[in-house]
Amino acid sequence: MMSKYRLMSPGPTPIPPEVSATGALPIIHHRTPEFGEVFTRVGENLKRVFMTRNDIFVYAASGTGAFEGALQNLFSPGDKVLVVNNGNFGERWAKMGRAFGLEVTELVYEWGQKADNAEVADALSADPGIKAAVCVLSETSTGTVNDIEGFAKATENVVTIVDAVSGLGACELRTDEWGVDVVVAGSQKALMTPPGLGFVSVSERAWRAHQEAAMPRFYFDWTQAKKASQKNPPQTPWTPPVSLVMQLDVALGQILDEGLENVLERHVLLGRAARAGVKGMGLRLFGPDEDMNTAVTAAWVPDEIDGKRFVNTLFQEHGVQVAGGQGKMSGKIFRIGHCGYFDAYDIIATIAAAELTLESLGYPVELGKGVAAAQRVFSKSGVAA
Repeated sequence: MMSKYRLMSPGPTPIPPEVSATGALPIIHHRTPEFGEVFTRVGENLKRVFMTRNDIFVYAASGTGAFEGALQNLFSPGDKVLVVNNGNFGERWAKMGRAFGLEVTELVYEWGQKADNAEVADALSADPGIKAAVCVLSETSTGTVNDIEGFAKATENVVTIVDAVSGLGACELRTDEWGVDVVVAGSQKALMTPPGLGFVSVSERAWRAHQEAAMPRFYFDWTQAKKASQKNPPQTPWTPPVSLVMQLDVALGQILDEGLENVLERHVLLGRAARAGVKGMGLRLFGPDEDMNTAVTAAWVPDEIDGKRFVNTLFQEHGVQVAGGQGKMSGKIFRIGHCGYFDAYDIIATIAAAELTLESLGYPVELGKGVAAAQRVFSKSGVAA
């Protein structure tokens, strides 16, 4: 039987047809009024999605490139920074900070555990020399979403940096209202655009820190980005990926047409249904069972089944591409992405395919039980029968 490909990974995520089609349009020059009009609209709409009036800079880079740029622009070698590490990407921030010669204080938690913001506040009180604090909004490696509103309160006296690569557009993040200074994000998750664009929003306090920072920088220099953004029409300092920016323009328009609050509520339902489906199959969730977890659902693979084989079989036999565990969770968990261009039937189809895969691997699953649990979530919401 033919298997239709269903991309259910935490990123890259599926692209709406209109966004894909835009990538095939003839390319235009990046220093023209025509592109300037698109780039201006993208900048304005990014601010709406970030929920900020701060400067937002766009780079031809993955989210990790924008991470690196944030460190280069905010610090001098030897500066102190606090990093919350409760997953692979928190761990990456700590490694990157040390690579740039920063003195990193880590608050380390078990993967799947949320950050304790009281401990964050205590760590900052214990060392007044710490200049900034970093936390991941949606830890893609575990599916766990941290309480960023509480984190921003705990870090109100230092520069607050939030990694929102898989969270922006899927998880609640009110940048200005909560007082978050720097938000880093990428194009390939809830923003429904192919990989290749990195974003950073910069508050006035972060800008002052940038002006004092002595870290070497060039490509990611915020000063150059700001100068270019003030031209008429606004530009990037270096050549942008023109087609990706045009695709992002269409994707942002779709998000705002749906309504950002509606988008966030849709993700709450998707996460709720995915968790219900996992539990209905008789599997254990990895991480908290709560509505904050709107971008990724992670679950333990049964002990008697090899996790890598489960992920491969799900794809090879049913065309459903989920992600396995990263780092120390490799082969132990699987992750269902639902940030971006997803609806109720993506979740239902994934749970159905997972049930069939578990049965084929000899796990005693009751077919349809997980599917029914997911369906009930949508039925109660009025989204799907």
